[in-house]
Amino acid sequence: MIPTEEVSARRKEIEYKLKQEELTLSFIKDSLEKSDQLTKNMVAILSSFESRLMKLENSIIPVYKQTENLQRLQENVEKTLSCLDHVISYYHVAKDTEKIIKEGPTGRLEEYLNCMDKIQKAVEYFQDNNPDSPELNRVKSLFERGKESLESEFRSLMTRHTKPVPPILILDLISGDDDMEPQEEMFLEHLPEGVLHDIIRISGWLVENGRNQDFMTVYFQIRSVQLDRSIKGLKDHFRKNSSSTGVPYSPAIQNKRKDTPTKKPVKRPGTIRKAQNLLKQYSQHGLDGKKGASNLIPMEGHEHDLRVKHLSDALSDKHGPAAGRDDVFDIEIDAYIHCVSAFVKLAQSEYQLLTDIVPEHHQKKTFDSLIQESLDNLIMEGDNIVSAARKAIIRHDYSAVLTIFPILKHLKQMKPEFDQVLQGTAAGTKNKLPGLITSMETTGAKALEEFADNIKNDPDKEYNMPKDGTVHELTSNAILFLQQLLDFQETAGAMLASQGTDMYEACLACETSSSASSYSSEFSRRLLSTYICKVLGNLQLNLLSKSKVYEDPALSAIFLHNNYNYILKSLEKSELIQLVAVTQKTAERSYRELIEQQIQTYQRSWLKVTDYILERNLPVFQPGVKVRGWARRGFNDGLEELCKIQKAWAIPDMEQRDKIRRAQKTIVKETYGAFLNRYGNVPFTKNPEKYIKYQVDQVGEMIEKLFDTSA
Repeated sequence: MIPTEEVSARRKEIEYKLKQEELTLSFIKDSLEKSDQLTKNMVAILSSFESRLMKLENSIIPVYKQTENLQRLQENVEKTLSCLDHVISYYHVAKDTEKIIKEGPTGRLEEYLNCMDKIQKAVEYFQDNNPDSPELNRVKSLFERGKESLESEFRSLMTRHTKPVPPILILDLISGDDDMEPQEEMFLEHLPEGVLHDIIRISGWLVENGRNQDFMTVYFQIRSVQLDRSIKGLKDHFRKNSSSTGVPYSPAIQNKRKDTPTKKPVKRPGTIRKAQNLLKQYSQHGLDGKKGASNLIPMEGHEHDLRVKHLSDALSDKHGPAAGRDDVFDIEIDAYIHCVSAFVKLAQSEYQLLTDIVPEHHQKKTFDSLIQESLDNLIMEGDNIVSAARKAIIRHDYSAVLTIFPILKHLKQMKPEFDQVLQGTAAGTKNKLPGLITSMETTGAKALEEFADNIKNDPDKEYNMPKDGTVHELTSNAILFLQQLLDFQETAGAMLASQGTDMYEACLACETSSSASSYSSEFSRRLLSTYICKVLGNLQLNLLSKSKVYEDPALSAIFLHNNYNYILKSLEKSELIQLVAVTQKTAERSYRELIEQQIQTYQRSWLKVTDYILERNLPVFQPGVKVRGWARRGFNDGLEELCKIQKAWAIPDMEQRDKIRRAQKTIVKETYGAFLNRYGNVPFTKNPEKYIKYQVDQVGEMIEKLFDTSA
């Protein structure tokens, strides 16, 4: 059983907790009653607020709707008024702009274009909304009139401000690549900046708003005339101002050249001199300046200064004597080459100008039309040069082909720039220059081949043979002609290759694999070497044939010696010897052997003199034996006869002349001296000086006067 005290304590504890719980419950009840009361008060307040809001809404919403309606009505009225103002403005466009349109755009282009924009909008409005309105016809008429005025202004600006480029500026432009620093690159100002701006604005408006392309025709017609006049002006400038010192450039270029002495002076491309003048010098003057000899020295100094005969019979009628014609043709060829360069530079400049004025999709076609006249004139002049060369070839005037070489060389150099400039033009335009190049190559190749054949077949005319055995005109002509090819090796090689001859095939077989650039250069060099060897071979055969015209074998030998020596020295004084060696390694040695053979042949002519005094041919001299007839008819008469004859012969080369004299003098003096030592004291006459007329030194002096007409 649980003790009484413990039960009592337990009961007291429970009673205490029960009392505490009752107090808590009483507090909760009081709190709930207060909360209910607050809730009721809040509900009453919210109900009252809701009632008031509903009343307010019922009174405001009608007012808001009325205000919104009023605002919409106001906006509609404003839009209507605005539309009315806009529509009414179209009816006033013609009146507001008519005066400006009639007066034209000159001096106020922007204002004029703004008026045209207004008129265009009025036209569009009436077409869309009131096509039967009389105002439509009025604004359309005004629009067309304004467009015509813009076209007229475009033409006027182009006409008034388009002027030919001065020749001096063109020369500076085409020489700028060689003489100007990169930062000094020249640009042409074809039109003043303000004028160009107006032209661009007009062209842009006509394309976008006027739907008109006629101005492009106006543009290329005016610029085409300007381009052609610029090139013709350059040509006239050459005719008036060209001289042996070159064509005058502007002070800027001249000063540039003076300040940069390390740069090469501008070379007049393609200038050539008349070959016949030099040929005449070679046939009339020797190394010692004596008549009848051939001068080898001037060859080297005149390699780049040759002229050819006139290009056409027509020009010879026009320009008087031959010397004047040569100067004219020199200028004409030089001018043509400069005009080719000028065309490229000016065409490039024209295209740059055109891109700012003509719409992109019309630029190529317009440019094609713009350059046609100038390009056609350029090609026609080239064709005339080819035609003149062909006529000269028919007359066997092969020096005339020299006019083609500098032109063809320049055209081929310029072809990449030509192709770039003509990119995008019609095929017919692109093919004009290649066609001219092909024509020149064909004509040049024909001239080269016919020249080689002519060298071989030149007739042996006795009256045309040099009486003194000096260099034949055919030889000097041939060598001079070949020397002119040195500056045009690739050009001449391309000419020969264009014909596809056996020579071409032979050279092609000799070519080894290499880079494309070196292949072309080496091939041209080999082909030209083969051609030159062919000409020299033909010349040698012809000279052998011509030498037979001489009755005296010794004079024939002197003739061949002079010609072979002339050929060899000419080859050595120029690059021809290196060019010949490309295909004929032993050419130099062969010519030396030929020269030596002719010297030996000549020396045999003295045997009829020396044979009389050779010991094996002498009679037995006994006292009282009469040998007077032998002495007179033999050595003395033979010596005098040979010296008299050979004194009139010529050996132009001083070195060769001295060599031959020295060798002959040695042989004769030794033979004659030996004769005198042995038989000079044999008594065969009371007057031995009458038959032994010459002493050894006198014989030497006589031989020393050989080949000297002045002695």
